Amino acid sequence: MYKSAGIIPTLYGARVSLRPLSAAHAAALYEIWTHPAVGLWLDAPPLASAADAEQLIELLLQMSREEESLRWSIVLPGGEIIGSCGFNQWQLAGAYRGELGCELSPSCWGQGYMREALALLLEFGFVTMGLNRIEALCHPDNLRAAGLFRALGFSEEGIMRQYRHTASGFQDTALFALLRSDRT
Repeated sequence: MYKSAGIIPTLYGARVSLRPLSAAHAAALYEIWTHPAVGLWLDAPPLASAADAEQLIELLLQMSREEESLRWSIVLPGGEIIGSCGFNQWQLAGAYRGELGCELSPSCWGQGYMREALALLLEFGFVTMGLNRIEALCHPDNLRAAGLFRALGFSEEGIMRQYRHTASGFQDTALFALLRSDRT
């Protein structure tokens, strides 16, 4: 059974790499996480500063040490951080499933970077972690995310009514899933 022990490997693609989160990434991720076009879809408390982003990164790293979450920064070859992705949670015993999450700088939208990053993440989840099912959740109005998940082979399984509570109240959530057997 997969155990990260808090060690998050770097994953390499043709145009992006997935690197373990680091406090050094806080300023870049703060800009992405707080961008109005990105923050609109995040189910996370608002960040007031790069210091808040650094605290969130430390929390995510602690969660990886506790086998609860894995998160990477999405990095271009020149070192520019353009987003993040990972498993918000995973469960092996009795389920062998994980839930992915992702955010990308709007300046990089439509260029295939997130598709490449998530392909690396899916390979890691199915092959290294041994997951059988990977889920992705998004707001029903987030058509960009829904299109990406469909392009990666995910099936939309339905709407979970009032699944999340945010500052604006309860929200519905679209559930997408990809099975290991869907990839063969």
